[in-house]
Amino acid sequence: MTGLQQRRLQVARDHMRLEITHEWDAVLATFEHPHYDINDGQAVFDGRDAVLRYFTQSRIPFPDQGNEIIAMAADGDTVLVEFWLTGTHLGPLRRGNRIIEPTGKKFRVRMMASFEFKPGSDKIVCERPYIDTSAIDRALGIV
Repeated sequence: MTGLQQRRLQVARDHMRLEITHEWDAVLATFEHPHYDINDGQAVFDGRDAVLRYFTQSRIPFPDQGNEIIAMAADGDTVLVEFWLTGTHLGPLRRGNRIIEPTGKKFRVRMMASFEFKPGSDKIVCERPYIDTSAIDRALGIV
C-alpha cells in the first residue's frame, strides 16, 4: 500500500469520526469540493452550503447519528468503507410527504460508502453513501 493510499484511508476515517462529533468545518476541510451523491443520484448535495444543509437536516431526526467502521479498502483513487450506521429517532423524520414523530427507538443498519479522491491528492471530491432507508424504517418499527 502506498503512502497516499494510507493517507486517504486516514482521511476517510477522520471524515467519518468528525461527522459523529458534528465538527462540520473539519469534515468540509477533508474535501477538495464538498459533494455527496447518495444512493447513486437519489439525492445530490453539491457545494459547501448544500452539504451543510444535508448535515443539519439529517441530524434532526437522529441527532446522535454515528458510524462503526467494519472494513476499509483503498483502490486507485477510491476508498471503500463498510460500516454500521447507528442512531436514535429523537426528532421528526420525513418520509416523502409523511412526517413520523420521534419514537425514541434506536437503529443499527449496515451500509457502505465510497470516497473518491482527487488524483494524486488526499482530498475527497465525492462521497457516495449507499443505504437502504427501509432498513432504518424497519428497525424503528415505522413501516
